[in-house]
Amino acid sequence: MDKPNAPSCERNRDPILEVLRVHFADRRQVLEIGSGTGQHAVHFAAALPQLQWQCTDRVENIPGITLWLNEVALVNTPPPLVLDVSGAWPVQRYDAVFSANTLHIMGWDEVEQLFDHLADATTDGAKLVIYGPFNYGGRYTSESNAAFDQWLQARGAHMRIRDAEAVDALADAAGFTLLDDLAMPANNRCRVWQRHPG
Repeated sequence: MDKPNAPSCERNRDPILEVLRVHFADRRQVLEIGSGTGQHAVHFAAALPQLQWQCTDRVENIPGITLWLNEVALVNTPPPLVLDVSGAWPVQRYDAVFSANTLHIMGWDEVEQLFDHLADATTDGAKLVIYGPFNYGGRYTSESNAAFDQWLQARGAHMRIRDAEAVDALADAAGFTLLDDLAMPANNRCRVWQRHPG
């Protein structure tokens, strides 16, 4: 089996890393939801060695992630865990959660379940960073995002770019407050929340 490769990871990893350098500077345990190929994980874990970076994904993606992790052999990347947001979650609590390009692939019910589980998966004060495209006020931020959304919905009726306000409402209900909303290349965003203490 060859290592899976997502060209978009190579393009967006450094801009995302700059956000993580700021917001994960004082973090120690990161849960990545939907690690995909594993390319982000090895790049971020190598650049941020103070972090224990826990990859997760659905079972079919675990072999590819394992190939990336084994090739780099970093001490701060434990073996990936199987995680379907609708199923069982790790019992450990994390002070940081990261996810890239997942919300528009999941069905909305799965997005809701992701946020529902965050209270049990995170410590007080935990930070949540989500990267990807978002709509604002129900509108696309670019023509390319509108075309991407049409492509997504042709792949599956459950897929679509999410409205920032709807995601913020889920985060708020889970006890997280929006800290930052950063413009990224290719009309994406990096959105950062923090869990309320206590």
